[in-house]
Amino acid sequence: MIGLVFLASIMILVVTVSQYKEEAEDYHKKRLLRKETAVKVHINSILENTSFEVKTSKLKYIFKSNGSTRGLSSISELSRIHKMPINIYDLNGHLIISSLWHLDKNLDSTWVLSPQIIKKIDQNRDKRYVIKHQGKDGEYQSSYSYIYDRQFKPIAILNLPYLADSTFYKKELEEFLKNLGTIYFFMFILAIIMSYLLSRYITKSLSTVNNILRQTSFDKQQQKIILKNPNDEINELIESYNKMVDQLEESAEKLAQNEREQAWRNMARQVAHEIKNPLTPMRLNIQSFQMMFDPNDPDIKQKFDEFAQMLIEQIDLMSKIASAFSDFAKMPQAHLEKADLVETIRSALKLYDPSQVRFVSNHEQILFNFDKSQIQRVIANLVKNALQSVPDSREPDILVSVREAEEKIYITVTDNGSGISKEHRSRIFEPKFTTKNSGMGLGLSIVKKIVENHNGKIYFNSEPDVGTTFIIEFDK
Repeated sequence: MIGLVFLASIMILVVTVSQYKEEAEDYHKKRLLRKETAVKVHINSILENTSFEVKTSKLKYIFKSNGSTRGLSSISELSRIHKMPINIYDLNGHLIISSLWHLDKNLDSTWVLSPQIIKKIDQNRDKRYVIKHQGKDGEYQSSYSYIYDRQFKPIAILNLPYLADSTFYKKELEEFLKNLGTIYFFMFILAIIMSYLLSRYITKSLSTVNNILRQTSFDKQQQKIILKNPNDEINELIESYNKMVDQLEESAEKLAQNEREQAWRNMARQVAHEIKNPLTPMRLNIQSFQMMFDPNDPDIKQKFDEFAQMLIEQIDLMSKIASAFSDFAKMPQAHLEKADLVETIRSALKLYDPSQVRFVSNHEQILFNFDKSQIQRVIANLVKNALQSVPDSREPDILVSVREAEEKIYITVTDNGSGISKEHRSRIFEPKFTTKNSGMGLGLSIVKKIVENHNGKIYFNSEPDVGTTFIIEFDK
């Protein structure tokens, strides 16, 4: 709306200036024609009443003479009466007489018209030609036309220099533009106010819709939009959104149920698979012991002890499997308390060979809010994975470091292992994913969950056959 008002004002300004200019040009053109007609009527009257022979060579004497009964035949008198300069040329363009001679003593008959002007006069149907030129006083229009004798034969060329004084039109234009500017200034202010009120009215409903859409999330109950007296278009939008909310809640509920069922199926499948691994050798050993059992065998006690030890080891393995899945499925919430992170990590590394696992810190003490047992579990998992990644052909060299920056705390675990291949990097934190022959692939998943419970993040850099660095980043 503001743009239209501004554009309209510019267009009206352009049209007005152009119209005034055309009117001024038309006015001066008609005024020059009227003056030319009046001068020619006056000249014809003089020629009708003169005692001289009416021909080109006598014009100089006719218009110098005061033989007229009224004494108005002088070219100076003509110029005074009609209030404009008058020049008369012969048909070859030489100046015969001028009303300006009394002003310029140096003016003589050397003044001539250009052949182009004479040609233009002759070519025009009305035997008249007007040219424009800029003078020191403003714009001039000079008309050239024939003077005829009593037999309508051209005997001279009449030239009337006319100063197109547009002062009046300019004043009128300035006054009009001033009034127009005042009117459009208030219209512009009014347009701003109306645009603001109208846009507020239109966007009020949209703002409500936008605020509710911002709160839309898949992890919480969706809020429907309820507005009083919305217009038709907004009402259609609201109805579509509310319908979408119903469908979304229904779909989310089905999706959550399917995900829960799928998760339980996957967990049950994995638990069954991990438990079957020790059950198979247990079954084979029991069957073998049953078939070869001989109460009279002198080594029966030793064989029984070995058999029982094997069963105990397999039962312990199943217990570890059950505990691992239980820990992953039911990760306890972190109990945050301010403690020394450096001392906590040192304590977690006491179980490892110092020649293989080194520890450095840029501060002797780093106080931080964290769960000591969970952070120690993170360090233990990462160091264990780092040691297992080192090939048998090289000596393990694991570096654990902690660094405190201005707003961050970084824990890094760097190994000299085989590295992580590119195809495995995107799945490294997935549950049940492992590249080792043993293990359940839950260690890094548990690590990631603990770090996220501390509002941190974990990532890694790896280079094949050089090693891997896991980086944990916490906000202070």
